[in-house]
Amino acid sequence: QVQLAESGGGLVQPGGSLRLSCAASGRILSMDVVNWYRQAPGKQRELVASINANNVENYLDSVKGRFTIARDNAKNTVFLQMNNLKSEDTAVYFCGVQGMHSSLGGFPSAFESLGRGTRVTVSS
Repeated sequence: QVQLAESGGGLVQPGGSLRLSCAASGRILSMDVVNWYRQAPGKQRELVASINANNVENYLDSVKGRFTIARDNAKNTVFLQMNNLKSEDTAVYFCGVQGMHSSLGGFPSAFESLGRGTRVTVSS
């Protein structure tokens, strides 16, 4: 199994910045698609940013120019740099990864995992 652990959330004033990290553990062979989601209170989860195996990035319109997704494949870690934060960015942020790992039998097997989230609060 591949497990994900997010960190870096917290309380920040409007206009501030945070950098979220997501560390993946397990016998990972590749992280092909990496997604950052968020879920605000009373709202559905939404996809904020994604990066695929070809490093093509996509962003939710409301975060374009402010958020940047990145990853360090050697460390199985992904990041979300969030700048110029706004109150509407307040949410729990989750990372999701699709890729390949070495199963218990030693065979390559696809995986899809979602972390437990880290809370981001933007408030003065």
